[in-house]
Amino acid sequence: MRTAAKAVQRLAGLALVFLGVTFVIYLAVFALPGDPIRALAGDKPLEASTVAALRLKYNLDLPIWEQYWLYLGGLVKGDLGADFKGRPVLELMASRWPVTIALALTAWALEIVIGLAIGIVQALRKGTVIDHGLLALTVLASCVPVFVLGVVSQQVFGVKLDWLPVAGVRDGWPASYVLPAGVIAVFGLSAVSRLMRGAMVESLSADYVRAARARGFGPGRVVGVHALRNSLIPAATYLATDLGYLLGGTVIIEGIFNLPGVGNLLFEAIRTHEGPTVVGVSTALIVIFLITSVLVDAIHLGLDPRLRRA
Repeated sequence: MRTAAKAVQRLAGLALVFLGVTFVIYLAVFALPGDPIRALAGDKPLEASTVAALRLKYNLDLPIWEQYWLYLGGLVKGDLGADFKGRPVLELMASRWPVTIALALTAWALEIVIGLAIGIVQALRKGTVIDHGLLALTVLASCVPVFVLGVVSQQVFGVKLDWLPVAGVRDGWPASYVLPAGVIAVFGLSAVSRLMRGAMVESLSADYVRAARARGFGPGRVVGVHALRNSLIPAATYLATDLGYLLGGTVIIEGIFNLPGVGNLLFEAIRTHEGPTVVGVSTALIVIFLITSVLVDAIHLGLDPRLRRA
């Protein structure tokens, strides 16, 4: 009963977050000064009859709360709306999801492998030059603005060294994705490595690890089996949440590397005042982030048996 009540509370909280965030985005797009219909025409004004017809078609003549209510009604049916050219937002996103997913998963894999490895090395070399040097390197790298790191990496690895393509997805995976994914992953390495280091240092000094050593287990088993599992909990929590951020936070990188993903679609929609596309894409990204938060809870339950007994 307690578990079911917690699940209901969790779902209710997620629903409130979804409604609150999507309403704020809807307000930011459609309630701010300016007419999105007239903005589409640029310097060439539209006829009044055309503007009126478009406003009626997209419910822009209704109060903002009523517009949002109708939008929620479409969401229940799986409809994210259509842009001002009549193209469904779901169809616009469908062809771009593979690029964004491949980019996000590649960056995520780099964060997992490199971030956890750095954290483990730091814990095993606690207080040494290696520990302090890796900490300084990851923190320094994460402080560089993403667009600066992206452009510099293009110049170094793409232009001067000619190791990897600098733009587009013509060369497929992994060639076209390694460089932009590496730029994204840099900003998660510091957090992952620090979380892993702190948890591993604590685990290595725990009683069960000392007992394992006293029973004659080798360093590989002590670190890889006894210390690693409990140390993964904080890093795994961050990584699960970070996957949602990666799927929705690739706008700048997709723009720099000219990757035709969902982030680039959102950027183009903002630039061209395509309000329905902005709201639809943002809603989809919010749903993904909320789903990852549920996965975080599941990972907690899988890694920490004490939570299952609570």
